[in-house]
Amino acid sequence: MASIIDLISRQVNSVAGGAQIPSGVKDQVLGGLSQSVLGSLTQTAASAGGIEQIRELVTGKVSPEKSPITAIAGSIFDRDILSKLNLGAAGASLKGLVPQVMGSLKGIIKDQDGDGDIDFNDLIIMLKGNGGGLFETAKSILGGLFGK
Repeated sequence: MASIIDLISRQVNSVAGGAQIPSGVKDQVLGGLSQSVLGSLTQTAASAGGIEQIRELVTGKVSPEKSPITAIAGSIFDRDILSKLNLGAAGASLKGLVPQVMGSLKGIIKDQDGDGDIDFNDLIIMLKGNGGGLFETAKSILGGLFGK
């Protein structure tokens, strides 16, 4: 079974493959996008009604553009990455990658066991059981990218 961090990173790299990202900050942008998605899922899993919000997102019941999880990811990405990199118009277009990444999770997180992907129950267990640890690991990796 793939780890949630690997799963998100693969989707970020897939979605952002054609994006115009300045070469000097590409790793920071991709790492920050992964951290933002993970952070929004972790925060949502820990909140009241969060499990259902995640289920609605990954099953397509709610579009990524209308999901509060996507809004959280966008806020984290904007606050922690884009505002610090000061990319101007390029940063605004990069924020548009957030709903695309969130939408790409729908096809790979299945609500069933035995397919080799992370299923919905595995996702929730990882986010709730180890979510704080995953989020802190991602933050420390990102801090290393920014030299903090």
